[in-house]
Amino acid sequence: MVTFVDRVTLHLRAGKGGNGCVSVRREKFKPLAGPDGGNGGNGGDIVLVADPQETTLLSYHHSPHRTAGNGGFGMGDHRSGANGESLELTVPVGTVVKDADGQTLVDMVEPGTRVVVAPGGQGGLGNASLANPKRKAPGFALLGTPGWEGDIQLELKTVADVALVGFPSAGKSSLIAAVSAARPKIADYPFTTLHPNLGVVQAGDVRFTVADVPGLIEGASEGKGLGLEFLRHVERCTALVHVLDCATLEPGRDPLTDLDVILAELAAYPVPEGQTPLLERPQLVALNKIDVPEAKDLADLVRPDLEARGFRVFEISTVSHEGLRQLTFALGEVVSAHRSQQAAAPAPERIVIRPKGSQKDFEIRVEGGTYGNIYRVLGDKPVRWVQQTDFQNEEAVGFLADRLEKLGVETELYRAGATAGSTVVIGEGDGVVFDWHPTMSSAAELMTAPRGTDPRLDLNPRRTTSQRRERYHDRMDAKAQARADLESERIAERSAERDEESAR
Repeated sequence: MVTFVDRVTLHLRAGKGGNGCVSVRREKFKPLAGPDGGNGGNGGDIVLVADPQETTLLSYHHSPHRTAGNGGFGMGDHRSGANGESLELTVPVGTVVKDADGQTLVDMVEPGTRVVVAPGGQGGLGNASLANPKRKAPGFALLGTPGWEGDIQLELKTVADVALVGFPSAGKSSLIAAVSAARPKIADYPFTTLHPNLGVVQAGDVRFTVADVPGLIEGASEGKGLGLEFLRHVERCTALVHVLDCATLEPGRDPLTDLDVILAELAAYPVPEGQTPLLERPQLVALNKIDVPEAKDLADLVRPDLEARGFRVFEISTVSHEGLRQLTFALGEVVSAHRSQQAAAPAPERIVIRPKGSQKDFEIRVEGGTYGNIYRVLGDKPVRWVQQTDFQNEEAVGFLADRLEKLGVETELYRAGATAGSTVVIGEGDGVVFDWHPTMSSAAELMTAPRGTDPRLDLNPRRTTSQRRERYHDRMDAKAQARADLESERIAERSAERDEESAR
C-alpha cells in the first residue's frame, strides 16, 4: 500500500463561465420596456495553497482529476448568474509546480503561498449590458468562455535544515528517532526507510528540522536503489550529516570507503540552477554505533583521517545516546549561522508586471494549404470573442464581425495578402473556420432589422421594386414570345394541309 507520494500529475479543469441572458422587460402599458438580461457568472478557479500540515501528495495520487464549479446563467430582470465555486488544493510546503512540458511555474517554499493554476472562464454579458444608444434592444447575448483545462505536475522537495545521508542500515532512522519525536520505521534490513522522515530538534535556543533520506548505494545517481528517487529532498537542506556505520559486517566496507561512495553520488546529482551544489554546503560526519566495542576502536582509528580531510567528526550511539548532544548543538550552530546570513542578505527585488499598451492584441500567421493559403488569427481577444459568440444568432455573428473589424483584423488580413473568399481560421488547431468577405462593413448599430438578425448575413435578401418589375416584364415577354411561337406553328400546319388538298 502506498503511504508516501512526492510526485504526481494532476488533470485540472476550471469552471466554465455562465451564458448571458437575452430578455426584454414587459409590464402593463409597456410591452417592450427595454432589455433586462443579466450577465453570466464567472467560472471557479483552481488554487494551490502551501499548507505546513500537509506532508505528502498521496491524496492527489488516488484522485488526480479535479474540477471547479461552473458559473450560473444570467436571467431576466437584471439578475446575474452566481459565480462558480473555486477549488482550493492544499499541498506541502516545498512543492514545485510544473506544466505538462516540465517547465517550472512556481516554487511554493513559503507557508500560505497561493497560486491560481487554472483560472476559471469568463461569464458572458447579457443583452442589458450590450445595449447602447445606437443598439437599444440587442437580440443576442454573449456566451461564457470555458475555463483552463490541462495537466500540471507536482513535485515535492522536503524543506528541512539538515539532511541525514548514508548507506542503508547506517542508523539514520535511529538517529532521527533519538534526537526528535519522529518515529520512523526501524529494522535490521536494508532500505527500511522508503520515504523521507522529518523530525524537529531543539538544541538550546535553536530549533531546526532534520530529514532522514532513504539509504544511498553506489550508482544511486544513475538510478540504482532508492537514492536517486529521493535525492531531491536534499536540495533545500542547509547542512549534510554523513552517518557512517562503524559496526558493519559486510566485506569490503569501512567508514572511509562508504564516505567516498556517498560523496561521489552527491557530486553526480545535479541541483537546480541558482542553488549551492551539495558538496559545497556544510558537512559533518557522525560515526555511529560506538556502543559496540569493535565499532568504538574503528571510530578512533578513522577519526584522524576524517578530520585531516576537513570534516567535523562526532562519535555517537543512538542506543546509549552518547555524543548526540554535541552533534545537535553543532548542527544548531550551523543552522543559526545560515539563518543570520539569510537575514542579512538584501531582500529580493519585487517583480512588478506592468501592462504594455503598445503590444498587439493579435497576430496573423499565413499557412500553406492544399487549396491555397490559410490565414490564422491568433490572440487572446479574437479567440475569446469567438468563444463568446452564438453562431446560431445572426446578430451575434454580426457583432463579432464588428469587433474584429474595430480591432484591426480586416486591415491586417489585407496586408497579409488575403482576398475575398480566403480561408481564415481563428485560434490554434481546428479553430473556427470561415470564408472572409471584406465587403462586410461595420454598421451593426445602424441596422433596423429585427432582433436576432443581421441583414448583412442574409443569403436571400428581398428584391427591390425595380427588380420585381423587371422580372415581371421578363416573364410577360417570355409568355408573349411563347404565344407567338405557337401561333406561327399553327399557321404553318394549316398551310401544309391546304397544300396537300390541292395536290389531290
